[in-house]
Amino acid sequence: QVQFVESGGDLVQTGGSLRLSCAASGSISFCYAMGWYRRAPGKQRELVAAITSGGSTNYADSVKGRFTISRTNAKNTVYLQMTSLKPDDTALYYCNARCVLAGRTGPDDYWGQGTQVTVSS
Repeated sequence: QVQFVESGGDLVQTGGSLRLSCAASGSISFCYAMGWYRRAPGKQRELVAAITSGGSTNYADSVKGRFTISRTNAKNTVYLQMTSLKPDDTALYYCNARCVLAGRTGPDDYWGQGTQVTVSS
């Protein structure tokens, strides 16, 4: 299986910045894509940003220009640099990785437990 170490969530003021990190470990052969999702109170989980092993990125419209996703393939680690934070960014942020485990042929999705980001007004 896959284990995650997520960090970086915190309480910040509007306009502040945070950097989330997520390291995946376990019997991983390869991770095609890694990303961050979030779930705000009373709302459905939504994609924030994702990045492929080749470096292609995808962002939610609400975070474009403010958030930057990056990854270190060799360490199966993904980062999310968040700037100009708003109260609407308050949510539990989950790391996601689409990986192939050793001995398997196809990828599966794996999820971290989440790190809380709270932006005060």
